[in-house]
Amino acid sequence: MLARRLFSFSFSRWPGLLAVTVAVFTMSLLGDFERAFAKETTKFVYFGTYTGSGSEGIYVSTWDAATGKLGEPQLAAKSASPSFLAIHPQKTHLYAVCESGTTQSVRAFTINAETGLLTPVNDQSSKGEAACHLAIDRNASAVVVANYTSGSVSLLPLDGKGKLLPAKVTITHKGQSVNPNRQKGPHAHCTKFDLSGKRVLVADLGTDDVFIYDFDGAKQTLIPSKPKSLKLAPGSGPRHVAFSPDGKHLYVINELLSTVTQFEVGTDGRFAECQTLSTLPAEFKGENTTAEVVVHPSGRFVYGSNRGHDSIAAFKADPASGELTALGQTPTGGKVPRNFNIDPTGHFLLAANQDSDDVFVFGIDQETGKLNPTGQKVVVHKPVCVVFYQAE
Repeated sequence: MLARRLFSFSFSRWPGLLAVTVAVFTMSLLGDFERAFAKETTKFVYFGTYTGSGSEGIYVSTWDAATGKLGEPQLAAKSASPSFLAIHPQKTHLYAVCESGTTQSVRAFTINAETGLLTPVNDQSSKGEAACHLAIDRNASAVVVANYTSGSVSLLPLDGKGKLLPAKVTITHKGQSVNPNRQKGPHAHCTKFDLSGKRVLVADLGTDDVFIYDFDGAKQTLIPSKPKSLKLAPGSGPRHVAFSPDGKHLYVINELLSTVTQFEVGTDGRFAECQTLSTLPAEFKGENTTAEVVVHPSGRFVYGSNRGHDSIAAFKADPASGELTALGQTPTGGKVPRNFNIDPTGHFLLAANQDSDDVFVFGIDQETGKLNPTGQKVVVHKPVCVVFYQAE
């Protein structure tokens, strides 16, 4: 619109060829500006899935942070069960663990910042069985992967162009716990860097530990820290972890007991367990396991997903102490919400229901933390991960 006005202005002020030349030049500049602006503000959501039964790999939707509108998903890249995803700190690459077949791998893709489509770069073995989660250090020197069945964690270096290199470190956990069906051995379930970027936490469902490793990006090493782990109550089954934005509080969601445990992180880096709360209403008597835990960008709210009750549990977090107060549960609109995520503005939550093949959008009340259904949903077959992306 602005270009057309300037074109009209040019003809009215300058005669002949000069006017045409200036107008065309102006429109070209504006076109470049508009394309650059669109690239800066383009936002996408990626969905990791289990393939088969309708899914072919990683899917992408456009995302409007102002309205919470989610575009129709399209296939971003074919891949075998890319269950969990992570974005390169420079927003140039996306990485996925591939839970398919006997060979478990990590796959790198380049991101087209204008379309959201992905181009495969390379694969590397995760050096374990059932790779299920990954995290990238803030300097983009390595990917750290959790292998569920083998109960191990692997470090895969990255070269300067985002390409995956062969695993340099693999550590297998040892131990078991009290649940005879799920805890006969170690089951590493997630990896998370702390805010310093110098430690990696690995939740192990099978041993009831959150293992802590010192990370050296220059040497590409993982070394057991002191203490080497946080011990959860027997039978808890710690699955995922999340830090508060200031790094002073850690929240662990426990899959087998449907609880969230809060730890205080001291100035010396040590963790002190403070409280454990149920994610379920007291009257619920059915079967349930929890999956994901996410802290609101403000740090004032914490959310966890229930599979069985099929809801998102909400908690208010005290800004100073991190102490949680239960706020109740909101149905996710589908079945088995294995994963969910909050958009960077903190105004919307996307809940991915694995067994009903859909993703629902909820608004977040900024004062109360309450989730409000927006009426929007999209179809994604077997969604198991939600990751937001904004081009820079």
